Amino acid sequence: MIDHLGLAVSDLERSRSFYLAALSPLGATVQMQVSAQETGGHAHIGFGAAGKPSFWISDAAPVSGPLHVAFAAPDRASVDAFYATALAAGGRDNGAPGLRLHYHPNYYAAFVLDPDGNNVEAVCHHPV
Repeated sequence: MIDHLGLAVSDLERSRSFYLAALSPLGATVQMQVSAQETGGHAHIGFGAAGKPSFWISDAAPVSGPLHVAFAAPDRASVDAFYATALAAGGRDNGAPGLRLHYHPNYYAAFVLDPDGNNVEAVCHHPV
């Protein structure tokens, strides 16, 4: 249903480094960059796979209050790798990898706060 999502960040390069590291275990890399000169306003960096940016960050004024974004992981090992990589890239723990049985029996997720305090999640819905 959602084609892409954009998130304003306070420091574009710091967030680029964070998301480049954190999303790499999920198979996402930088797919496109658009400068402020090209848009006439703000710079944008799009992450995704196979040439399709699905998650964008921009140097626009951050939204008031933290947001939550969840990325699909192909397996539980990818959730674990996301968590470790995101912490190593400067993220802060907001929920170690594990089952969240209150959602459903196979909801395996990890949560990390990004440099702006947004809650970033990787989730796998598949059984072991």
